[in-house]
Amino acid sequence: MPDRIADPWGPRTPYGPGEQWPVRVDSHLADGLTEDDVDAWVRTAAVLHSNGDGLDLAVKDGRLAGVRGRADDRVNHGRVDQKDLYGWQANNAADRLTTPLVRDGDRLVEAGWDEAMRRVVARSKALLDEQGPSAIGFYTSGQLFAEEYYTLAAIARGAIGTNHVDGNTRLCTATAAAALKETFGCDGQPASYADVDHADVIALFGHNMAETQSVLWARVLDRLAGPEPPAVLCVDPRETPVARAATLHLAPRPGTNLALMNGILHEIVADDRVDHDFVEKNTVGYADLAKLVKEYPPERVASICGVPADEIRAAARLLGGARRLLCTVLQGFYQSHQATAAAVAVNNLVLLRGMLGRPGCGVLQMNGQPTAENTRECGADGDLTGFRNWGNDAHVAELAKLWNVEMSTIPHYAPPTHLMQMLRYAENGTLRFLWISATNPAASLPELARVRSILGQERLFVVVQDAFRTETAEFADVVLPAAMWGEKTGTFTNADRTVHLSEKAVDPPGQARPDLDILLDYARRMGFTDVDGAPFPPWHDAESAFEAWKAASKGRPCDYSGLSYDRLRAVSGIQWPCDDEHPDGTERLYADGRFFAHPDYCESYGRDLVTGAPTEPDAYRAANPDGKAMLKAAEYLPSHEEPDDEYPFRLVTGRVIHHFHTRTKTGRAPELRDAAPEVWVELSAGDAGRLGIAEGDFAEIRTARGVVYARARIGGIRDGVVFLPFHYGYWDTDDPTGEKGERAANELTRTEWDPASKQPLFKTAAAAVTRGGPR
Repeated sequence: MPDRIADPWGPRTPYGPGEQWPVRVDSHLADGLTEDDVDAWVRTAAVLHSNGDGLDLAVKDGRLAGVRGRADDRVNHGRVDQKDLYGWQANNAADRLTTPLVRDGDRLVEAGWDEAMRRVVARSKALLDEQGPSAIGFYTSGQLFAEEYYTLAAIARGAIGTNHVDGNTRLCTATAAAALKETFGCDGQPASYADVDHADVIALFGHNMAETQSVLWARVLDRLAGPEPPAVLCVDPRETPVARAATLHLAPRPGTNLALMNGILHEIVADDRVDHDFVEKNTVGYADLAKLVKEYPPERVASICGVPADEIRAAARLLGGARRLLCTVLQGFYQSHQATAAAVAVNNLVLLRGMLGRPGCGVLQMNGQPTAENTRECGADGDLTGFRNWGNDAHVAELAKLWNVEMSTIPHYAPPTHLMQMLRYAENGTLRFLWISATNPAASLPELARVRSILGQERLFVVVQDAFRTETAEFADVVLPAAMWGEKTGTFTNADRTVHLSEKAVDPPGQARPDLDILLDYARRMGFTDVDGAPFPPWHDAESAFEAWKAASKGRPCDYSGLSYDRLRAVSGIQWPCDDEHPDGTERLYADGRFFAHPDYCESYGRDLVTGAPTEPDAYRAANPDGKAMLKAAEYLPSHEEPDDEYPFRLVTGRVIHHFHTRTKTGRAPELRDAAPEVWVELSAGDAGRLGIAEGDFAEIRTARGVVYARARIGGIRDGVVFLPFHYGYWDTDDPTGEKGERAANELTRTEWDPASKQPLFKTAAAAVTRGGPR
């Protein structure tokens, strides 16, 4: 097999428009093993990115021993991302958590499950008696299973009644969900990965697909290598692999995405590249959008974005001339200034061009994690279970009936509490219990010095449920050892709505338990019941939880009612909605011109894109009585922290191909760890020359919040911008809590979030850079 560290996308299998993507099966086994040595191959899908590639896990002597791609899978046709080829080794890591830990003064000491859960339950009950549900919050992941998220949502919303529930999807895909709600009235990706096979123009907006979804990028590369290749537009301030392959690369100043999009839409409207029949039949809001973008001619936008006016016109011609246009969006838009407004502008482009619901056409507001879609669908974040509408009492009543709980128990008196607000409540002492599962906020959240001070408060009781002793676990009062992927059974859904079943392949180590078992154990120990006194939640294992989730999703946009574990064992990946009307799943949404936006059905009434103020139900109904797609525009405003004499650079953070999140898994796979062992900083050649920094020199990167030292990589980014990968924290250093604070990129980022999606903005800080290493 080729060296997949050196060649992460593997060999080409070219194909042309409308053809089937050829199969190429990738695999990797532990040293010395052959396929004949494998005891069993167990069905699963990828968990170290959002692509949802179908895989089989190799088992040898009761341990994971390798992985191979599933040739029959609709997502990957056998290919495997390099993180998945090697990342399974983390399951076998020697430093797995195998027993509960409890706090004894300034130490964490081993304890049994009964003692650990006794402390969790006692604190929960005391706070409920003393303060009520508002004292308790849950912060979860984008890497658990649907069954686990649904159980968490039921416990938090239906049993405890707290409004404080969010997922780390807030950091990566909250804007995807918000943008889809603003345009279509509901979450759910309109397009499909199969649209790559048909598109003649593929436009990537802030989406470094080559490193975040390498198998999908291999699909694009295979189209580029085949006959009649598509044109590619890349919008990114860095010269990424996507930019190098692009027909046209626009490199705007960070924080100006909305201005750029308004400029492109100006040209689409001015050159009459609008599908007026489609717009008239399927949308509302065209007149207001056309009026606003008229104020953004290319020359004005060029002065804001630093992109030449001729390049803006060229991009508009490319997009406006497409016969089949596929657009994708990710963190370059989601984590930057005016995030939701910029992502919605991409939706506007697709609607204006009438590129929806047919092969090769549509938009993918991408996810960053393998099960982010499930976090949102199941209601383990700021969404109401089943894409129901918090502002619609009938939806809340429907869920209460389904759960057999009082409607008043499910909090709907105010918008759900997003993570950044939960931290403020913890900071001021009103949130006093925080249960953190499968995520690592002490490395992944902005302004880490503040996060550490919050998590370290004596008055905040912290429960950490994880497979490893992360930076966050160091602040815990109780640590619960959790099983990982491959050690439990459940379903998860990728960014194009494809549902996979992941089966248990091996036992978890020591006393580690599946997250579902931990949550159900908590519910039983707390004595939660429904209105009839029966145990709540009533399910008892993964499959019964899945059946309950199917019932909750039935009749909603994310309908799973036609799925079952047996079907998912027979078919490698099925797209929702899967119901009586769509028994084989649904490749594209809105192909029939019906949207999920009707006032009585929609998931959200929307928000003001500039202020974030929620739209009232009556105003929504008046503006969109027939439930059409919505064209929405917003004016560009400068970001709140612009470069100045003291901090002259714009700092952006992001991902690299070898690692995932805070490296709790990829940092324990030798091939991935060795490929990218330390943090680095990217500078343009011009800036490096002016600063006297050469390739490999230490650089000091400083903002108003902290300092990081990193080796320099020169080139591949526009002048005035510096890039730091955010993966590197402190768990593998002699400073496991990060008190010295000189390695993690989030020492430097700002406590700021988008007004509509509430997603933290990791790409808006002003920074200073000098030559020099740690002292």
